[in-house]
Amino acid sequence: MYQQIDTYVNKCISLSKEELEYFHSLLQYKKVKRKSFLLRAGEKCDFEAYLVKGCARVYYIDENGFEVDLLFAVEDWWISDLASFSQQKPATLFIETIEDSELLLIDYKSKEALFKKVPKFERLFRLMIQKAYETMMDRLIANISKPAPQRYQDFVKKYPTIPQRVPQHLIAAYLGVSPEFLSKIRTRLSKT
Repeated sequence: MYQQIDTYVNKCISLSKEELEYFHSLLQYKKVKRKSFLLRAGEKCDFEAYLVKGCARVYYIDENGFEVDLLFAVEDWWISDLASFSQQKPATLFIETIEDSELLLIDYKSKEALFKKVPKFERLFRLMIQKAYETMMDRLIANISKPAPQRYQDFVKKYPTIPQRVPQHLIAAYLGVSPEFLSKIRTRLSKT
């Protein structure tokens, strides 16, 4: 059960067998059906979750009642509402599974204990946050400077497995276009 997450961790830090076992002892395995909410806006997010299997999305609901997708996560990715988790305040985001999923969760207290006992994990989580920030900035710049067809092409290039796993209307919401407009983009691109 821990092989995937151990491979992920070992890309960034080296751990002894005892340190890995301690890390494993803090993780909670969770298996959930598709369309399950891991978090709803207003709840306190008390987890960071590593996806062992499955697909999930992170979104919010705008002032017009529309769901705005911020992130899709698949195997070997982490998901959370970072602001809610780190500040222990109510979440502004929803986290919902798109497929049946298996996750390994670490709660706030366990993560803090992990940092105290195995400080190397602070480096791992810092690197994860840096990567998430870089991805967020890339997306922000693309949304400002690139037309929708280019954003879609970049999305498919960067995340080639997601379009087969995520409904088109959710990808449209992620790209900030209507499902009909995304369908037109896909049709035009398939003819080139």
